[in-house]
Amino acid sequence: MNDRVAYPRHPAHLDAYVEVLGYETAISFLVMFGGCQLYFPTDPAGRSAAEALIGADRLKRLGAMMRDPKTEIPMPKTWLIRALRAEGYSVAQICRALKTTTTNVKRTLREAGDEPMRKPDPDQFSLF
Repeated sequence: MNDRVAYPRHPAHLDAYVEVLGYETAISFLVMFGGCQLYFPTDPAGRSAAEALIGADRLKRLGAMMRDPKTEIPMPKTWLIRALRAEGYSVAQICRALKTTTTNVKRTLREAGDEPMRKPDPDQFSLF
């Protein structure tokens, strides 16, 4: 875990990923495989993209924590938006990584309190 980054609290269903992989690698793993079904072999043979990313040992440990060897990986976009922002990603970089819109990213950050509200322009007239 990067000690300099204050990651937002992750949802409980991500405990296994964060515990086994740590925050940085869990984020990369979820961005790459989130929303997909993934097979966790008991004896990895070095042929999968997941194993290339996290290594055979961590793939086996993570697989041991899953209910079924063939598991759908969650895609927690709200948490990923906040976590990537905590790592210093720009709104545009987050949009490209998660295949989402700037409106969605900005709204998520604003609602979570991770982005300050824009101050009103003193030169603009109020309509109300």
